[in-house]
Amino acid sequence: MTRPPNIPAPFDEITAFAARCADASGAVILPHFRQVGADDKTGDAVGQFDPVTIADKNAELAIRKLIEDERPEDAILGEEFPDKPGTSGAMWVIDPIDGTRGFLTGLPTWGTLIGYHDGTKPAFGMMDQPFVGDRFFGWSSGQARGAALVRGDQVTPLKTRSCSGLSDAIFACTTHEMFQTPHEVAAFDMMLAETKLLRMGTDCYSYAMLAHGLIDVVIESCLKPFDIQALIPIIEGAGGIVTDWQGGPAENSAQVLACGDATLHKDIVARLEGLAGA
Repeated sequence: MTRPPNIPAPFDEITAFAARCADASGAVILPHFRQVGADDKTGDAVGQFDPVTIADKNAELAIRKLIEDERPEDAILGEEFPDKPGTSGAMWVIDPIDGTRGFLTGLPTWGTLIGYHDGTKPAFGMMDQPFVGDRFFGWSSGQARGAALVRGDQVTPLKTRSCSGLSDAIFACTTHEMFQTPHEVAAFDMMLAETKLLRMGTDCYSYAMLAHGLIDVVIESCLKPFDIQALIPIIEGAGGIVTDWQGGPAENSAQVLACGDATLHKDIVARLEGLAGA
């Protein structure tokens, strides 16, 4: 698969390595797609279902092996296995199948997330969907920013679109069930009432499509670092903004707000603050 051209150092090397990790994980995942069931990570918890498949586990193992063999000084944070400390200051953040519910139901709305944290911030991210053939790249560090979608030999630069008002915005989130506190429920209700269109069940694809300029805002809660860190550089590289609900760093926040337009982002942060004080 072609890589985006003219990637500045050191992201050219990181991109090439992440692409090989995605190739390895995709080779493990695809034989199981539309074939396997899942175990429940929540055990006997009533009213919850947190699925994991053999594809999740084996894909993360494939990525971990490449990191441990070729970049042993880097730390690893993954969804399915314990953290691995490192000595370089850098960390790879992995979600082998973001959207396991979609995977289980045969819907190609899932993706493999591979993020690179440079010790300061999420600096590089990839979202790979091997069944569809979409591979999203993004890098964001200082003035070095960019994002692209690669499909086979076709490379499409990514750019978010302008949308300054909620009434014109397309809003996406994975599920309304992730909004649990009264403040979160009020936030979802506000977005549902005031935006032009809502799409749910999209998992990581909603963030990728925001970078592509097709979605305007994603608001989610109950996230983990491996759910968002790979997606931050893709959106920032495309000109968007990703924060927590207060406008601070999103990399370790459960509450995430992503917007393609900075004016829209500022307005939504103010509205969320107003709901919190209500």
